[in-house]
Amino acid sequence: MHDTSALQELLAQPRQIFITTHHKPDADALGSSLGMAGYLRKKGHHVTVVTPSDYPDFLAWMPGNEEVIVYEPDQNDAQVRDLISRAEVLFCLDFSCLGRISELGEYIRAASGTKVLIDHHQEPEQFADLDFSNAKAAATAELVFEVIRDMGDQALIDKGIGECLYAGIMTDTGSFRHPSTSRNVHLIIAELLNADIDLSAVHRRIYDSHSEMRLRFLGFVLKDKLTVLREFNTAYIAITQDELRQYQSKTGDTEGLVNFALSIEGVVFAAILIDRGNAVKISFRSVGDFSVSDFSRQHFQGGGHHNAAGGISYEPLDTTVQRFLGLLPHYQTQLVTSPLAVAPPAA
Repeated sequence: MHDTSALQELLAQPRQIFITTHHKPDADALGSSLGMAGYLRKKGHHVTVVTPSDYPDFLAWMPGNEEVIVYEPDQNDAQVRDLISRAEVLFCLDFSCLGRISELGEYIRAASGTKVLIDHHQEPEQFADLDFSNAKAAATAELVFEVIRDMGDQALIDKGIGECLYAGIMTDTGSFRHPSTSRNVHLIIAELLNADIDLSAVHRRIYDSHSEMRLRFLGFVLKDKLTVLREFNTAYIAITQDELRQYQSKTGDTEGLVNFALSIEGVVFAAILIDRGNAVKISFRSVGDFSVSDFSRQHFQGGGHHNAAGGISYEPLDTTVQRFLGLLPHYQTQLVTSPLAVAPPAA
């Protein structure tokens, strides 16, 4: 149970509320934000959701999406700064430090409103007035459900709110196959079913809504860009800007690609390195005891979860790849002795 007494008192009368989430929001980030927004509007609050960047088209079905403001520094900076300055309550969802929300981070740090953090990443920055962080939670949407429930308002979770929260939990648990999928997760899903959520429809909208070019891009990546290093039980993918342009890549098209690398038998560590022009964005995944959160934090200014983390490099893509490869020998013993590092069958 969360101690929600201070939050209940804060929300006892209608407030101007600002909700934001991390750069390039995924289903948990947007689902948590729109689920919370839907709940707060039912309670009579005036709510604005602002994302620090665009997000995938396959999330546009979420109720409330049409009212989301996408922050664009050259176009609506003044508007967003005004919203932040006037907000009485600022909800920060699915990120652990203000650096994860680009320019908005410093605006929120300077804001006078009460800051509420709901997040499940490791080592949260101490910036919030009310903190509902729990690194053991499978998803921020799980924590949003618990906060609503613990304030005695579970009955306000309708189909739209429930499907937003379900999308976040479903995706961040890898469709309920990651080790973070706890008994609590399944109990929450059972409760969301009481709101008549359509499980198959949510799954279809997120996983079965690809463009033709996205599928051709996937085929190209798996055929030509996937490298497997058996001596380190590691696989990685490196994608250039030209390759992104060739396949008309849009936001969300690279999401989940790193999991294909991790799915190879015997692989316990996987990475995807993508040249975004201003920086190389990196996603790490692992199985078992190898902490990609520690690896990313130590070498690539990142962090996240034990088996799923992100990082960044401001060096060219080729240099970043070489730096990544140069680190692997230092972790070889740990990678090859993992109990999940099953040797592939002989040819």
